[in-house]
Amino acid sequence: MESSSPPALTPKDLEQISRLGIPAEEVERQLAFFSSPPPAPRLERPCRLDDGIHRLVPAAHEPLEAAWTAAAESGRLLKFVPASGAATRMFRDLQGQTSGATAQRGHFLDEIASFAFYPRLQERLAQNGLDLSELIRSGSAETVLDTLLEPGGLGYLDTPKALLDFHSYAGGARTSFEEHFVEATHYLATPGGTCRFHFTVTPRHTDRFTSVLDRLRRPLERSLGVVLEVGFSTQSDSTDTIAVDPENAPFRLEDDSLLFRPGGHGALLHNLGALGADIVFIKNIDNISPERRHQTVAAWKRLLAGYLVDLQGRAFELLELLETSPEDPGVVDRALELITTEFSLVPPPFLAAADHQSRHSWAVDRLDRPMRVCGVVIQAGEPGGGPFWVRETDGGLAGQIVESAQVDRSDPDQEKIWASSTHFNPTDLVCALRDRHGQPFDLSRFVDPTTAFISHKAYDGRPLKGLERPGLWNGSMAGWNTAFVEVPAETFTPVKTLFDLLRPEHPP
Repeated sequence: MESSSPPALTPKDLEQISRLGIPAEEVERQLAFFSSPPPAPRLERPCRLDDGIHRLVPAAHEPLEAAWTAAAESGRLLKFVPASGAATRMFRDLQGQTSGATAQRGHFLDEIASFAFYPRLQERLAQNGLDLSELIRSGSAETVLDTLLEPGGLGYLDTPKALLDFHSYAGGARTSFEEHFVEATHYLATPGGTCRFHFTVTPRHTDRFTSVLDRLRRPLERSLGVVLEVGFSTQSDSTDTIAVDPENAPFRLEDDSLLFRPGGHGALLHNLGALGADIVFIKNIDNISPERRHQTVAAWKRLLAGYLVDLQGRAFELLELLETSPEDPGVVDRALELITTEFSLVPPPFLAAADHQSRHSWAVDRLDRPMRVCGVVIQAGEPGGGPFWVRETDGGLAGQIVESAQVDRSDPDQEKIWASSTHFNPTDLVCALRDRHGQPFDLSRFVDPTTAFISHKAYDGRPLKGLERPGLWNGSMAGWNTAFVEVPAETFTPVKTLFDLLRPEHPP
């Protein structure tokens, strides 16, 4: 398709944009992206064990645990959980009048007693004069689902996924929100027992989260022997992106104003950076296991954090030497070795023949960046992205987390590479967000804007194109120093649909 210049913005548009706190040049850049999107990233091959993915041998576990312990004792740790997702998609397969939906509703009734919300649903139906056992016998799935999903019942359809009952215990059900607190005490607590958390939530549900936390805090602190420090934030309006019509003109509402939409989870980079935090665990709200798996999950969280702390210490030491001994080629060689062996990076071809100063400058630039260790699991057909070697604009290669939507899968070669992936990204990250002087990095400097992608949506029945910002753990972190580490599949327990809660890893 032939590209065209993006349409000009009117004075009224610029006033609206200013109220949202979005720079006008950023909106113009977004409009240009629709008119002339960049090419898809070029996959060279999947990352595999010993080719971009590390395996932590048992002999390394003890020193890595020691490195994690030092970080925990220094109060450096925080857990960041994107928790704004609604539960709507979990119940999508049960809705509608198709034969598939009818079969799923029947399956739901057959398994209903296995769900953690069963006692509350039974109680609510009884309050309405209905007997759940009788409804199941008569196959009245619609009545049961209405009570589960609609506002007159439990209201699950408009409830954040974080606040759904996920797991059953003798003392009652736990939501995924509560379960994250229980799990993290095994790898987050300081010697004084403080555990620091930050959840991103939607504005209209913030009060609901704080109310739930107020109810849970004291019982959790007593039972876990910790002090919970919990923060919340919402996605800023300034991270919204403009929508366009099918001809790439700004999508306008009835009053001729522009339509802006949330920019996807990549917008949360702003929330992450605003924390000014040091070492941060990132994990999705729906990837949470029951308590019987917490020790395994926590053991690997500690190892990943220890690996990160060790890499950070080695990088800081080399940055110090690069500053104090700038003429020493041996220091540059050591820095390049760390970069290429640990950070899934193949330097650009020009570096091999470059002079000492160029090699020194490149090494300093590459080391002085935010850092992350990403746990990856063996590919098992889960939806999402994985680690791939991607060709950089300077000719080098970088290990990146790549999502399906970023790949040109109409290209047979790219599709073949995508299909040959061996590992999956379960969003199991530990990140180092401060430089060697203890100052927070400006995370916006390391985003690859070309990894944003266009989505096709509708508003009031009218088609539109939306712009998804580079994903939080892929394009938004593309310029970070990244190490991929294989972790056991038992550490990954996602819940994307209602029936995922019936998988063997979830029932306690």
